[in-house]
Amino acid sequence: MRIRNIGILAHVDAGKTTLTERILYVTGATHRRGEVHEGTTVTDFDPQERDRGITIFAAAVSCDWAGYRLNLIDTPGHVDFSDEVERSLRVLDGAVAVFDGVAGVEPQSESVWRQADRHGVPRIAFVNKLDRPGADFAAAVESIRDRLGVVPLAVQVPIGSEQHFTGVVDLVTMRALTWVDGQLQEQPADAAEFGAARRRLEEAVAELHAAALEELGAMSEHTLRTALRELTLRGDAVVVLCGSAYRDKGVEPLLDAVVAYLPDPAGDPGADLAALVFKVHAARPARLTYLRVHDGTLRRGDVVWDSDSGRSERVARILRVQADRHTDIASAVAGDIVAVAGIKTARAGTTLSTRRNPVLRKAPRSADPLVSVAVEARTRGDAQRLTAALAALVDEDPSLTVRTDPETGQILLSGLGELHLEVAVEKMRLSTGLAVTVGRPQVAYRETVVRGVTGLLYRHVKQDGGPGQFAHVVLDVTPADDAGFAFASTVAGGRVPREYIRAVEAGCREALTDGPVGGHPVIGLRVTLTDGLTHPKDSSEVAFRAAGRFALRAALNRCRMTLLEPVTEVTVTAPPDTLGAVLGDLSARRGHVTGSSAQAVTAVVPLVELFGYANRLRSRTHGRGTFTSRPAGYRPAA
Repeated sequence: MRIRNIGILAHVDAGKTTLTERILYVTGATHRRGEVHEGTTVTDFDPQERDRGITIFAAAVSCDWAGYRLNLIDTPGHVDFSDEVERSLRVLDGAVAVFDGVAGVEPQSESVWRQADRHGVPRIAFVNKLDRPGADFAAAVESIRDRLGVVPLAVQVPIGSEQHFTGVVDLVTMRALTWVDGQLQEQPADAAEFGAARRRLEEAVAELHAAALEELGAMSEHTLRTALRELTLRGDAVVVLCGSAYRDKGVEPLLDAVVAYLPDPAGDPGADLAALVFKVHAARPARLTYLRVHDGTLRRGDVVWDSDSGRSERVARILRVQADRHTDIASAVAGDIVAVAGIKTARAGTTLSTRRNPVLRKAPRSADPLVSVAVEARTRGDAQRLTAALAALVDEDPSLTVRTDPETGQILLSGLGELHLEVAVEKMRLSTGLAVTVGRPQVAYRETVVRGVTGLLYRHVKQDGGPGQFAHVVLDVTPADDAGFAFASTVAGGRVPREYIRAVEAGCREALTDGPVGGHPVIGLRVTLTDGLTHPKDSSEVAFRAAGRFALRAALNRCRMTLLEPVTEVTVTAPPDTLGAVLGDLSARRGHVTGSSAQAVTAVVPLVELFGYANRLRSRTHGRGTFTSRPAGYRPAA
């Protein structure tokens, strides 16, 4: 059976979980429609997801359609759980981006789209909720063009609008598809009414595809389909479909489009094993490791090699995944997404392969934590249990970190946002029964260089009776154009060997963990090694690594530094008569307004000012205001 591995991506409340539930129902994988508002969905099975009515954890499900096995991952839409999306994209071949037919492209829609861009994942688009008042398919398509900077190719047009939306016209086949009581009915489309829309589609495709251009004016269905697939796979355009998942309209043609336009998984079942772990459930009775098999065949009982930890693990079971339900299978081949039991140490991003041919695939990078809370067991006897519980949380979610504050001795749990940490702590309470006290949220500050130094000389000399250490380095430190760290060497004449230059860079990176202003990580600087000296006996990589670390710390103490705070782009939607109060509140929170309309305001606001903002907004707008947010980097703290 052929395979499609796809993700469902969207802004929160665009309807992607409802769409996933309808896909499972239409394909026969389930026998009743799961509903988010009833807490009966297959993919949102966690108690917190059902209580909150949002997707928190990426969930994998499988179904069959037209001779294909579809492995779907329903991803979260809330910005605090964007790392779940990042890890999922590393194992997907394609995606369906879901957009609200009223709102079009929303802030988190754009964020997940950019994530997919970075991973080169081909996408098709589904404009959902066309049955809602205010839904406008044409406006949603234009927002895809304007906000995402891509060429949208609408292969469908809606029949009717808002409460009168009954179906779609497929412009590729020129068939009218309507749904009556959930049943698909099909008939030829009126050429006089929809012929112009078909011609516009052909012209848009012909502008991008040479073979389609040759048939312009008499383009066959086969040529059009082939061109749409090739444009999708190259990322030159995005196919756009439409419907209303909640009303069971548009799901079947969307599935046909997934099969027609999204890619086959690459990989060779006969090659040596290469599998990437993208998710871990550590809290179950048996630890489950979720992975994508990229090459080879994985069989029950196989011994695999963890390329990250350098140890062997035995696969006790292989499971076909259906959210929180699993079915034992004997093997998984290249292209499969499965869960395995028996792997004890692998984390998200780990590569599993064979010892004779170890492979190390690029792991997804976890976002840096933005918010921290102090966590303390309420009884002294639970302190050790708390440590183990926090370790399990970090094992499952690499975007969480745990550290001990050196000044206060408090245990700090850090994550991507207030909701992220709230969910993590509640998950720990539910799974362990631990009673914990949680402190107020604190943001993760950074430090950066405003004015650098040149010619900082540092000599590392150490004699303690054994082999000596000698390293002499000269550094220039300057501000960088972005928030990263750049290292370069201009040392000439081999005065510092290449392996020692790499050691200096490693030492400099170690020095970035705590800056001179307040002990926060340092970002946004460039370090250049301009000169150095070695000793014929006492120089080593260890010595030059230490020299790099101490030299950069000394340089930072001489630089002009500034404190940075994380900021967030906030979009507030509220009735016009309350926008004055909203603007005043954002200003009081040090917000900088970047855009406004009759019912919405966009502003960049320091993250620390948004703690508890949801309650404040409800008060200011009499319960009628909502907001969305996404990280917008760092700026100097006021």
